Amino acid sequence: MTLVGSYVALSKPLVAALPVLLLAWMRFGIAALAMPHWLKRPADEPPMTRRTRGLVFLESFLGNFMFSICMLFGVSMTSAVSAGVIMASIPAVVALTSWIFLRERITLRVAGAIGCAAGGIALLAFAPVHVTSTAATAPSSGAVQSGMPWLGNLLVFCAVLCESAYAVIGKSLTGRLGPKRISSLINLWGFALSTPFGLWFAWRFDFASVHVGTWLLLVVYAMAASIWTVWLWMTGLRNVPASQAGVFTVMLPVSAALVGVLVLGESLSMLQLVAFAAALMGVMLATWPARLAKP
Repeated sequence: MTLVGSYVALSKPLVAALPVLLLAWMRFGIAALAMPHWLKRPADEPPMTRRTRGLVFLESFLGNFMFSICMLFGVSMTSAVSAGVIMASIPAVVALTSWIFLRERITLRVAGAIGCAAGGIALLAFAPVHVTSTAATAPSSGAVQSGMPWLGNLLVFCAVLCESAYAVIGKSLTGRLGPKRISSLINLWGFALSTPFGLWFAWRFDFASVHVGTWLLLVVYAMAASIWTVWLWMTGLRNVPASQAGVFTVMLPVSAALVGVLVLGESLSMLQLVAFAAALMGVMLATWPARLAKP
């Protein structure tokens, strides 16, 4: 979760230098070159059923492809701090979608978490967004200008919806496939889905205009987003209950905000600080372990 929050924030300079769809395609491509050996099925793993293949596709389409597109377009229009606040609503959104699709009961505490998350996001509508120098980009780069923070916030929230689906489907997949194979398969699907768009933008893009530092950041982003975070999360879900794992999502908004302020030079307004506190309160309410019943 710390890595996810960090790369959400650090993707802001990348979308200033590269078209979003080209960036997504290159991310999946770099990761695919790094883990082809993870694709092989282990001897003790049963063959995939049609249902498992469908879950792998949905995990990649929603949790990899659509999450990347929504998140990259979103952070190009809003601040990393605002993105971090919105990402803090993931536990509450997971609880809400579980109630809608799985008919799981929403407790009073979870309802309070949903309210905190909604309140934090609503406050962002009134918080000023300061555009940093990393967001300034020429129209020829294909990146989106930061002129509509409300649309950027909306896209980041769409990424939250994709992430909630990713968490639910991922828990199901960890009972069928190993973490390394899940990581490689969903990344390969992401590469296939983004290839038509990536080739189109690659044909028209001037790669010589990209600085060496940006290429290095792209490699780190690709490894973190497609390999390290996926493998760590799937490995954790095999050994830790989902409700307990949700506690650690608090590190996502914290790291995203810290990178935005300390690395990207963004300012943290009082209204954003209040929104951030409300969002973190929602995380605590949604994920804090319930008190054990006395024997």
